[in-house]
Amino acid sequence: EGRPRKEDFDRALKAEVRDALWMLSKQWQMGEFIGDDAASPVLAKLQLATSKLTKYQAKNGDSIWMEPKLPLETKVEHQPIPFIMGQNNVSLDIRLLMGRQWLKMVTTLDLTYKAEYLQITRYEISSPQADQESDAFITAHVKVWQHFSAVAGRNMDGFKFYQYLKESASNNAYDDIPSADTLPKQNEIAAMADKFIVWFERQFYQPKETQNPSWQPSYLEHQFRCSAPKGSTEKVFIAEEYYHGHLDWYNLDIDPHTSDLEDPEGTSPEVEGNLVQSFIPTSVTFGGMPHRRWWTFEDWKTNLGFIKPDTTDLNKLMVLDFALIYANDWFMFPITMPVGTIADVKGLMVTNVFGENIWVEAAGKGSDEDWEKWGMFNLNIKGTEDVPTDLSLVLIPTVNKVLEGKPQEEVFMLRDEIANMVWGVESMVPLATGKSKSGKEVGHEFNSKLQKLKDKLAVPPPEIAYQADLRYQIINTVPEQWIPFIPVHLEGSNREIQLQRASMPRILENDPNPPQKIEARTSLLRHGLDEDPPKPYSIFEEEIPREGIRIHKSFQRTRWINGEVYTWYGIRKQVGRGEGRSGLAFDQLMPVGNAEKEEG
Repeated sequence: EGRPRKEDFDRALKAEVRDALWMLSKQWQMGEFIGDDAASPVLAKLQLATSKLTKYQAKNGDSIWMEPKLPLETKVEHQPIPFIMGQNNVSLDIRLLMGRQWLKMVTTLDLTYKAEYLQITRYEISSPQADQESDAFITAHVKVWQHFSAVAGRNMDGFKFYQYLKESASNNAYDDIPSADTLPKQNEIAAMADKFIVWFERQFYQPKETQNPSWQPSYLEHQFRCSAPKGSTEKVFIAEEYYHGHLDWYNLDIDPHTSDLEDPEGTSPEVEGNLVQSFIPTSVTFGGMPHRRWWTFEDWKTNLGFIKPDTTDLNKLMVLDFALIYANDWFMFPITMPVGTIADVKGLMVTNVFGENIWVEAAGKGSDEDWEKWGMFNLNIKGTEDVPTDLSLVLIPTVNKVLEGKPQEEVFMLRDEIANMVWGVESMVPLATGKSKSGKEVGHEFNSKLQKLKDKLAVPPPEIAYQADLRYQIINTVPEQWIPFIPVHLEGSNREIQLQRASMPRILENDPNPPQKIEARTSLLRHGLDEDPPKPYSIFEEEIPREGIRIHKSFQRTRWINGEVYTWYGIRKQVGRGEGRSGLAFDQLMPVGNAEKEEG
């Protein structure tokens, strides 16, 4: 370091060395005389073979072209919003939102249309009756009852209007509207109805069919495939266990037994070919990395010495090893690739400061079944065949962040070893208004409402004198939100079983009719129940581990690369809370209390 003591800086800028032997000894001490990294790269040329994901196919769906304007999570996860559950209309909040939007749009044409649409019984919201058992789904919950009573006859059910337009091409938005008596008025309303349909389908991404075929209820997971051109064939990627809500490269496996997917209708998107790109390498830098000069202190904001990895924290040890020893030996070659691209590095030509050209091939070569081989971002090849590792990098068209709302439905699947069955406990149940409530409270309120209706019509039973101290109880009850799944043999097998949804009887006092079955109130457990005729629902036994699982439905929202906002109704699955006990028991002798004897 030059320290001039004169106004003339010529000698100071020369940086004269007074003790060259000391500098040589320090180089020897630091091992610089035995180093192999003598040259630095100054130029690089990268050769890539690129392709693009072009086809998508759900597990039980048809092959379609990939939509570049749609995130893959939205395509895979989206579920239909439940507007009808059993014989009851639900999601009142969205129904009102759709009705207000249509009345707002149509009144821009003529103010008289609003009153005429409110008078059409096809789009009305009916008021629930307190003494009707069919309306107990609403009247059992005070706030839900109040909400329906407040909007009945005053608001329009927008979903009924949307459903009427989508049912048949012969259904028109101006049907039963007296003011629309001329062709120009009818054309104006029809054009506005088309805008209304586009508005709703833009607000909530819905399946074109009744269900999204990627969701497999028997596995409680999403399953799909996608492919990209590879010469005369295709490279097919398969995802068989996607459920946690963050879709990335590690959810995909390469399917070597499938050469291509069916060609959908329409025009296929363009696919890129080989790419050769030249650039100047830059050194990798990060906060806290060791400085190149030994006598210079690093930034104190990042102290790698505070990291204390355990003996099992191999990832932390690898990062520390890279940061403290090899940090200055890494160079970066940045490449920008569009989403949905599959890049396969053919080679890298590096020119160093000595003018030498070095051909570098992709790391991680070897057998795909070699467990000692290690690489980053390499996809697994499905199967156990001894095949070469696939070194391609897949950039899936997924988003970085998804905003998730509160669970609308929540179910805990847990094992009950005492009763030797599995239970689906509905922790959060959607109400008819669109909001959710604790499944325990909903079940208690609904059961109490039905009991009150039976008590009003009940005939006093004859008095019977009980003299015994014990009574025989065939079966006890469990809370209504506990839905049983019983083991059932697979057809044609004496060993394999599945867990099939069953039902508990709803036993009400003073009810002369046979007990009704308690049905699930979440769409997660009602699979097949609303079909005509109802179909059984089975889950593979191995999908419910001993620790149980938690499944919930909620609204997801994200913004894509083109600025568009997508909202969909998605499912998540997580680890449960362990085993549970329902208290279900059969054939019990119960003591008769004094109060019960006196009543008898």
